[in-house]
Amino acid sequence: MELLKLLSGSEIVAQVLSFLLLLFVLRVFAWKKILALLDQRKERIAAEFRNIEDTKLQVARIRDEYEAKLKGIEAAAKLRIQEAVVDSRKIVEDSRKKAHEEAQEIITNAQASVKYELSKAKQELKKEIVDLAIGAAENVIQERLTEAEDRKLVEDFLKRMDDVG
Repeated sequence: MELLKLLSGSEIVAQVLSFLLLLFVLRVFAWKKILALLDQRKERIAAEFRNIEDTKLQVARIRDEYEAKLKGIEAAAKLRIQEAVVDSRKIVEDSRKKAHEEAQEIITNAQASVKYELSKAKQELKKEIVDLAIGAAENVIQERLTEAEDRKLVEDFLKRMDDVG
């Protein structure tokens, strides 16, 4: 209130008129420019917010794609590992089968070789027995039959021995 006592009525009216005149001048010359600057700033801020939101969406989309790719890579890696395990098991099983077949073949060949050697040894033994029997018969009889007859006698004897044994 003391402030009103210090000012006179004409001063207050002059001040109000000056203020209104200043307001009118600003409105005519600067108000549109100031509002245009404020609108531009408002639009720029809104555009920045839209850009930030768009960037956030892009980041989220890229993150989702990255995670999906990682899951795909992990699934592919698991599949490859499983395939490698299956392949290695198959290789091991094939190797075992091959080794078993080779062992069977070696055993079969060894058996055939033993049979052959046994047959060969029997033939040699028969020849030696024939020769010994002929030699013994010559000593006992002191007369020699023909060699063919001697062989026939001994071979008949051996056949009878094979039939009995």
